[in-house]
Amino acid sequence: MRLARLVIPVQSAVSWLIASTEGLRARVEAFLFVVTGSGDSCTWTAYGDLRWLIRYASGQVDGESWNGQHLYIVADSLCQQAASAAEASWVVRTGLLAGAPMTFHSILSGDAKDRASRDTREAPAFFADLNLDQIIDSATANKQEYDLKPFFYSPLRDVETILYRHEVMRDLDDAALGASIKSFAEQMIVVRRYLALVEKLQAKHHRGGWFLEAALAYCSAVSDLAQNLSRAGLRSRGLQEFRDYLTGYVGTQEFRLLLAEAQAVKRSLSDLKYSVIIHPGRFSVRKYAEETDYSVEVEKTFERFQQGAVKDYLLRLNAASGMNHIGAQILAFVARLYPDEFAALDRFCGQHADFVDKAIRVFDREIQFYIAYLDFIADLKRKGLPFCYPQVSATSREVFSQEGFDLALAVSLLYSEQPVVCNDFFLEGPERIIVVSGPNQGGKTTFARMFGQLHYLASLGCPVPGKRAQLFLFDQIHSHFEREEDVRSLTGKLGDDLIRIHDILGRTTPNSILILNEIFASTTLQDAVFLCKEIMAKVINFDLLCVWVTFIDELSMLSEKTVSMVSTVAPDNPAVRTFKIVRKPADGLAYALSIAEKHRVTYQQIKERIKA
Repeated sequence: MRLARLVIPVQSAVSWLIASTEGLRARVEAFLFVVTGSGDSCTWTAYGDLRWLIRYASGQVDGESWNGQHLYIVADSLCQQAASAAEASWVVRTGLLAGAPMTFHSILSGDAKDRASRDTREAPAFFADLNLDQIIDSATANKQEYDLKPFFYSPLRDVETILYRHEVMRDLDDAALGASIKSFAEQMIVVRRYLALVEKLQAKHHRGGWFLEAALAYCSAVSDLAQNLSRAGLRSRGLQEFRDYLTGYVGTQEFRLLLAEAQAVKRSLSDLKYSVIIHPGRFSVRKYAEETDYSVEVEKTFERFQQGAVKDYLLRLNAASGMNHIGAQILAFVARLYPDEFAALDRFCGQHADFVDKAIRVFDREIQFYIAYLDFIADLKRKGLPFCYPQVSATSREVFSQEGFDLALAVSLLYSEQPVVCNDFFLEGPERIIVVSGPNQGGKTTFARMFGQLHYLASLGCPVPGKRAQLFLFDQIHSHFEREEDVRSLTGKLGDDLIRIHDILGRTTPNSILILNEIFASTTLQDAVFLCKEIMAKVINFDLLCVWVTFIDELSMLSEKTVSMVSTVAPDNPAVRTFKIVRKPADGLAYALSIAEKHRVTYQQIKERIKA
């Protein structure tokens, strides 16, 4: 009865449509949905083809259709009228109009042009220095078939796209939605395995059977996901757009035909019965003639002797192993006995050879970028380590992080009792360069890596380690970390360092981030001071963001753009590192102690050597 009363607003809206759009014709197909409840948590049920409703309500003949824009107006009108009717619990919603442009480009970006920039196959040069290679390897380890690394090798400079990804990440933080996406992914894995099996099999009808199973699994995966997304309270533009696309797709004639034909072929093949007659050295196949099934009789006879659960001695054959020549010949004989059913299978395979929708295939791969990273950090979050969605800017170089940490180090300590030490930093006003000094093994290099990791992960649109962060969208990251001397080099270690830093400065722009870790440690202090001051002058002139780990304290006092941060030690025992990097003037004392330890001339070391 409720469904009949709902026709009233449909009729009035369609009458208005016909009066307002006389003469307009277009190939448009749309579907109405009856919804129990309201909002995004309601249950959707396919109601019918809008063109059919137009013909029903207005008496128009077959073939009439209307401009897509006006159909959207009808949909809005229906929603408004149904919501104001006495039966307010029934709400009319529309899916996408298949005749209007029904497209979905990417869940990684709202801009279709952005996809071309995500094909980077090689890791950036600085990955190893910042241990980002370890992070990405760990995040993608269980997702090899999706080839996700190119996504992680492609940083963004567009704030809007990063916010787009933040929205998707936040939606996927919902456990129910995440489970739905993972279930869809698992079903699509089955589809790909079946299709891969089809390519390996020899028997024609055997290939057709697995192709049919792949199509049915695909239809089930898509239908389930469409229903689950329609019930989810989605907030992200990306998932809302994909939900609308998927809703429209499952309502298209193409998909409905695929599903209906697959189910019909499956039913007809499942109903086939045949008998295999085994003779010495040969066999024959004939239609099943209602012969007695002796296996049932045997089981019934011995049923009274069964005591509780018994071991099953039936051999389970691996379906993926294919079919031997005898099985293939039996299947060929069955096909000759039932030519119509197998002809239907052949037609189905030919007509739906490429049944996986391109946009759904793209979504299936790209959504794993989010799933992989969220799964990667899930254990760290359960351990109590903070993550946040940073504020990002492509113009402001005022950056900060509260309780940030080295993600690669945190992963390595995940199952250790050793705590992960968090650190803060900020740059404001004219400040651009953090000069980090202090004792060796005090966390300076880890801090520098953290700075680079935070900025890079932020440029991917991922949550970053820390409670709060504001970070800069760079054009390039350049790093210079100490390397072992190459004995084949004729320039020596100092020469190699100079060549590397010259190359870096030649490619650096004001929008770059530079991370330097104790360069020129192989030369004398006097030469190192001179070279570092020359390079610092160029870095200051670039006005770029930089973290410089050094033993030369005076570098932190060269300009208003430089800031000093120092790795600290325990107040009651200078030999104990706290791994906290704090903002304070460099005093050189910690470095003197480190030098003494390095050359084994501390008081304690000298006493031990005397005793020996």
